[in-house]
Amino acid sequence: MTELIDFLKKIKCDYAVDEPMSKHTTFKIGGNAKVVAYPSSEEQISQIVKFTKENEIRLLTVGNGSNLLVADEGIDACVMILDDHFAGIKLIDDETIFALSGTLLIKVCRFAYENGLSGLEFAYGIPGSCGGGAFMNAGAYGGEMKDVMFRCSHIDQNGDRGFLEGDDMRLGYRHSAYYDNGCIITGVYLKLKKADKAEIKSKMDDFMSRRREKQPLEYPSAGSTFKRPEGYFAGTLIEECNLKGKRVGGAEVSEKHAGFVINKGNATCKDVLDLCELVSNTIKKEKGVSLEMEIRVTK
Repeated sequence: MTELIDFLKKIKCDYAVDEPMSKHTTFKIGGNAKVVAYPSSEEQISQIVKFTKENEIRLLTVGNGSNLLVADEGIDACVMILDDHFAGIKLIDDETIFALSGTLLIKVCRFAYENGLSGLEFAYGIPGSCGGGAFMNAGAYGGEMKDVMFRCSHIDQNGDRGFLEGDDMRLGYRHSAYYDNGCIITGVYLKLKKADKAEIKSKMDDFMSRRREKQPLEYPSAGSTFKRPEGYFAGTLIEECNLKGKRVGGAEVSEKHAGFVINKGNATCKDVLDLCELVSNTIKKEKGVSLEMEIRVTK
């Protein structure tokens, strides 16, 4: 990693050593990463990808960490974090927005509102970045990124620039082509529609109000813990099995919304995984339904 640090200094990329990943996930859980890099340009991302590949250094990319659970022992790798260092929004034309992948979705929603553009209201309050939202085709309240996103720019595994658009993005339920192709999303293109600003704000306020009323936003979590099983709702199944408030260590099935596992206080990765396993086993035994975690786990 010494050579990596020297390289990051050379390309003038901000970095940190033995960085607690609990600072970079909404769960507030996770051990230290050997080296964390904070690129501020596509060129720096490309250079880091090429350097780590040539030197056989494991590279992981993280956005806002809103759908991520990091192992207690940490990450023996270079973690490239796309955050405020790599953020920005601009209008391409009257109905098209481009946002760098480190930009928070909530900021893009506000930008759309300020420009009288509708279609992204569903994402207001989703705690992820644009890159993460595109990666997992984030959605809520009947809307998904695939409804408005028509193109993604990226850096591939060789450090070369490219893009996917339309059907090539393979956007499905909590899935995209980026789950499989190893490319790093650098920007998203959104096609929206002109609308009355008062109507846009009303929708945004309604969705945010619903989130605050029904979701345990006062505790660290990674949002919905389990994917929606076909024909069911995970939260309803969990509640019907009387698992609300169930705890393992510092992890708890939220009493406010059973679909959320929360960090009630000093929870570890193991606490969360053990609780999720207990929930999954119970649902399988009592309901005959298999639950799949929506949260990505990395170490």
